[in-house]
Amino acid sequence: MIDHVSLQCQDPTAAAAFYDTVLAALGGRRTFDFTPVIGYGTDDGNAPLWIGPADTPGEARETHLAFTAPDRAAVDAFHAAAVAQGAAVLHAPAVHPEYHEHYYAAFVRDPDGNNVEAVCHTPA
Repeated sequence: MIDHVSLQCQDPTAAAAFYDTVLAALGGRRTFDFTPVIGYGTDDGNAPLWIGPADTPGEARETHLAFTAPDRAAVDAFHAAAVAQGAAVLHAPAVHPEYHEHYYAAFVRDPDGNNVEAVCHTPA
């Protein structure tokens, strides 16, 4: 249903370093680079996530992004990559039965304060 999402970033260089690292843990990469605007996707050539400089006045509101992980190991790798980038951890990798019995996820803050999640919906 969603074709793509674009996030405005206060520091596009810091945001790019963060997303380069954490999305690699989930099989994602830069698919377009029009620095300072960068598109991320997989090998299909699409870019469902774009980042670029903030160009509107006023304070930004927190956005929540959840990325699909193919397995629980990828959630763990995402979390480790985010921590290595200095991300604040909102929730370490764990099962969240309040969502459903197999909801395994990790939640961190990106450099702009957004709540970024990796989630796997399959059993261990």
